[in-house]
Amino acid sequence: MEKKKFKLGLIPKLIIAIILGILFGKFLQELVSGTNLPGVIKKAPEMIVKIAVTFSSFFSSWLGFIIPLMILAFVTKGIADLREGAGKLLGITVGISYLSTLTGGSLSWLMSNSIFSNFITQDAVEKIKGAADKSLNPIFTIPLEPFFEVTSALVFAFVLGLSISWLKNRGKGDYSYGLITEFNEIITNILSKAVVPILPFYIFGNFANMAFSGSVFHILGIFWKIFLCVLALHLLYVSVMFIISGSYTNKNPLKLIKNQVKGYITAVGTQSSAATIPVNLECAREDGVSKDIREFVIPLGATVHMPGSMITITACTYTILAMYGMENGFMKMAPFIAVLGIAMVAAPGAPGGAVMSALPFLPLVGIDKTGTMATLLISLYTTQDSFGTAANISGDNAIAVAVDKFYYKYIVKREKTKEELEG
Repeated sequence: MEKKKFKLGLIPKLIIAIILGILFGKFLQELVSGTNLPGVIKKAPEMIVKIAVTFSSFFSSWLGFIIPLMILAFVTKGIADLREGAGKLLGITVGISYLSTLTGGSLSWLMSNSIFSNFITQDAVEKIKGAADKSLNPIFTIPLEPFFEVTSALVFAFVLGLSISWLKNRGKGDYSYGLITEFNEIITNILSKAVVPILPFYIFGNFANMAFSGSVFHILGIFWKIFLCVLALHLLYVSVMFIISGSYTNKNPLKLIKNQVKGYITAVGTQSSAATIPVNLECAREDGVSKDIREFVIPLGATVHMPGSMITITACTYTILAMYGMENGFMKMAPFIAVLGIAMVAAPGAPGGAVMSALPFLPLVGIDKTGTMATLLISLYTTQDSFGTAANISGDNAIAVAVDKFYYKYIVKREKTKEELEG
């Protein structure tokens, strides 16, 4: 029997990259600060860090190039897979999902605005801003412009996906559906081979730069507190969703939450809503959701329902803005939350997909999508990504329980009454 090879997950790799980046940058900083070293030797550590920063800069451009393609591939395929005759069910599920995602983001801002000021002090902000001025720039940059902007990709994906779905429902569209399916596989392969595996090196370069500039410990002193607040809001939000759903359907919310535990744990381990769908379908079956509803709502929810990811990204974005003394009021954040609720339908394609979908929209809140602040956002988000995913898929089941009752009580019953009257 062949032994199964040990494989280190993405989260451990990112944590190791952060630790090594801090140690590496700090060591070189101490080397530079040595008073008895010749000038040439003092310049060498700075050049080493610049090489790492140059790599991170190029990878950031590479991400900007891939993200619109990722959105086009995943969103188009997801919409094209929708079944005929599910228009009302689709509208109900998507509507609830989007409202839930926006609610998660709004609550996250409220939490951030109420609590984060207690540990994002003015003193910490000044130290971070002062150290940021000492950050090193890349040796050179490579201009790599995407084919089109993310907004254009999103609109085109909706138009193309709906058109292919329309053709399929009329016995046509095999060629176009096959083309977008293979394109989806190509982008998925690129993400798994040329994006996700490189993330630890990208994070390493970023944290080495922050350690070299002296800002890293001030930032980490804030990060761990953010993580605890976000995790608490995830669990509270999902629990409330099950309480509302259970109350509406006369089911025990505690039993619904208990049934969801294995789905939650699976999502934490896989960091992927899509990969958790089989387990989540089993959770929905145990909740008493009918086969037709769970096989429609659960896969769809894994694509369009992202409250956990929204909670995390909103809190992380607020933190970055607060640390750099930038405006972070709700009216400033609301457009970002609203647009991101749509853009994140591309997120299930890969671990960290939500934050990658968010990058192009960071200018809405005044953050450069390829700058230091965007790097911090990626670093802060990816270490918490699995818990956001777990909250997403848990919420999917809460929606499925409610939609199941609503669909059969109102839509199916009304359709049958209509048929009887017409008959």
